[in-house]
Amino acid sequence: MNAPTKARTIMIVEDEAMIALMLEDFVESLGHHLHGVAATVEEGCALAKEGDFDLAILDCNLAGEQVWPVVDVLVERSIPYILSSGGSLTEIPPEYAGGPMLEKPYTINTIAELLATVD
Repeated sequence: MNAPTKARTIMIVEDEAMIALMLEDFVESLGHHLHGVAATVEEGCALAKEGDFDLAILDCNLAGEQVWPVVDVLVERSIPYILSSGGSLTEIPPEYAGGPMLEKPYTINTIAELLATVD
């Protein structure tokens, strides 16, 4: 497992409570801080607009709603993001396809490796 070069503050957008709790635990176990957790696009957009944070981990599909409006806020604020998918997403729009992708199910090692690659 790669050690983080610096502690980051990370926002999580995930609609499945158990996965959100697991991600929160992984983030904190890896020495990072949590900006907050959102379960809907509306909550995600609000959380993305407030406060200072370094990175976001976003589930692409939030109870059938696509996460792209949240990504747009992050792009506007120049905040990097990692997209996450459980396979229910048919296609990522080209403007969002260039970033790192996290496939479910994932482990703390997978999260650590991806976090080490995102600036």
